Amino acid sequence: MSDDLEHTRTPLPATSAGSNLGAFGWTEWGLLAGIALIWGSSFLWIDIGLEAFNPGVIAMARIALGTATVGLFRRARVPLAPEDRRRVAVLGVVWIGIPLILFPVAQQWIDSSVAGMLNAGVPIVTAAWATILLARLPGWRQLLGIGVGFVGITAIFLPEFQDTTATALGAILVLIAVILYALSANLIVPLQQRYGALPLLFRAQLAAFVFVLPIGLVSIPGSTWAWNSALAMIPLGLLSTGLAFVLLATLVGRAGGPRGSIAIYFVPIVAIALGVIFLDEMVGRLALIGTGLVVLGAWITSRPEV
Repeated sequence: MSDDLEHTRTPLPATSAGSNLGAFGWTEWGLLAGIALIWGSSFLWIDIGLEAFNPGVIAMARIALGTATVGLFRRARVPLAPEDRRRVAVLGVVWIGIPLILFPVAQQWIDSSVAGMLNAGVPIVTAAWATILLARLPGWRQLLGIGVGFVGITAIFLPEFQDTTATALGAILVLIAVILYALSANLIVPLQQRYGALPLLFRAQLAAFVFVLPIGLVSIPGSTWAWNSALAMIPLGLLSTGLAFVLLATLVGRAGGPRGSIAIYFVPIVAIALGVIFLDEMVGRLALIGTGLVVLGAWITSRPEV
C-alpha cells in the first residue's frame, strides 16, 4: 500500500463525493436499470421463499449463494489493507446481514409490492446521511428531487399505519433496513473508489454470512421443503445478493451515495408489476401516485450536482 493511499484513508463512518458529478450517462443509467430490475423482483422471490422457509433460512441461503457468485471472480480476491478489513466486515453486517433478515421477517406481514415501495425511501435517507457525514447540503436539484421523493414516500407509507398493528410492524422493520441501507450507500463510496466493487462485496458478504449463519441454522427446524421456494433462492442469491450489490457499489462510487442510490427509486415499479401479475396483489391509488412522485424525484436528482 502506497504512502499516498495511507494518507487518503478516512475513518469510518465517513463518505466522499462520487467520481462523476455530471449528469448520468449511459453507464450510470445502465447500472441503475440493472439494479432496479434485479431488486424489483427480489420481493417476489422472498414471498415465494416464505411459503416454505423461515426468514433466517432465506437470509442464510441468499447470502451464501451471493458470496459464492462474487467469489467466482478473480478480482474479488484482491487483498484489502488490514485496517480496512474490519470496516468492510462491519459494513457487511450493516449493509447486508441485518437488512436481509429484516426484509423476509417484515414480508410475513406486508405485501411484496408494499415492501418494494417502502424500500424506495433509501435515496432520501441516503441524502440525509450524506449531509451529516459530509457536513454540507446536496445541490439544489438534489434537494428538490429529494423533496419530491419524500412526498411520494409519504403517500406510499401513510396507508400502512391505517391498517393492523402487525402490518405497521412489518413496515417499521422495512424502514429500519432502509436506514441501514442508506448509511451503507455512503460508507461504501470511498472504499469502492479505493478497491473496486468486487473485493469489497466478497468480504462484506462473507462477514454477513457469518453473522446470519446462527440465525439460519436455528430457523431450519421450523421450515419445510418445497421446490418452488428452493428454486426462488437461486435468483435471490445469485442476482439480488450477488450481482445487484456489485452494481450498486459501482454506481455509488461513480455518482456518490445520494445520487447513486436513486436506483432504488425505480425498484417499486418492478415490485408493483410483479406483485400484481404473479401474486394478485392490490395497490391503492395513493400508493401509485406516490410512486409517480418518487420516479420524478429520481430524475431530478440524477441531474448534475450544482
